[in-house]
Amino acid sequence: MTNSIRTESDWKIFRSIVPELRERYLRDRNNELIAILQDESLTPTEKFWTTSERMKEIGGILRTCLDDHKRSKMIDSLMLMYRHQIIMDADLEAFSDGVRERVAYLIEVYQEAQV
Repeated sequence: MTNSIRTESDWKIFRSIVPELRERYLRDRNNELIAILQDESLTPTEKFWTTSERMKEIGGILRTCLDDHKRSKMIDSLMLMYRHQIIMDADLEAFSDGVRERVAYLIEVYQEAQV
């Protein structure tokens, strides 16, 4: 299998859902940051540095997964987004069978490698 398993409609779907996925991911991460800032067991300094470090991590994930998309790298982008929980199984349902099958195969390989 190659990354060539994609259609024009898959590319259009991909491009159209990226902003929605970004907003959902950031909503969840923002809630995580709020929880850190509201954690009464942490000092103000600990809250600051913990959220600062987490924001750097989140920024890196966003740049890796959501910047500079190319049609030829769409499957790779989907895998990165899946790995970082930006895209979920239900989101993949919008794509063609070929893309879903390729991503499912790569997810399986990735999960087996993690064991």
